[in-house]
Amino acid sequence: MRLRRQGQTFEEIGEQLGVTRQRAHQIYWQTLREIPAQQVAEYRAEQAERLDELLRKAHEVLQRRHITVSNGQVVRLDGQPVEDDGPTLMAIKTILAIEERRAKLFGLDTPVKQQVEVDGGVRYEIVGVDLSQLQ
Repeated sequence: MRLRRQGQTFEEIGEQLGVTRQRAHQIYWQTLREIPAQQVAEYRAEQAERLDELLRKAHEVLQRRHITVSNGQVVRLDGQPVEDDGPTLMAIKTILAIEERRAKLFGLDTPVKQQVEVDGGVRYEIVGVDLSQLQ
């Protein structure tokens, strides 16, 4: 738990413990299930704080103006620097990933109950076969 809170990956934790990445993941979740509710709340608060900081940094990148550089030179069109959308799109992708993680952390994305009705019949469709040839 301590190593994970420090931001280490399960692979790094596994190497330190002398186990596989998968086993480190199992140990982590097993330990997490055994933690009293108060500690879980503290863990969630720590994680939320980390996510908030990452979100602030991603928003900073999103707000910056990014220009295209090629071979060490600013790319220009009609004398004006050409904006590079790549960093902006990556910041948006990062923000979405952070928000998805936050939703999982706090259980915001609850499953949607769906009802499926079946009429009981099954229909087969044979493609590429001339049925008149089968008689």
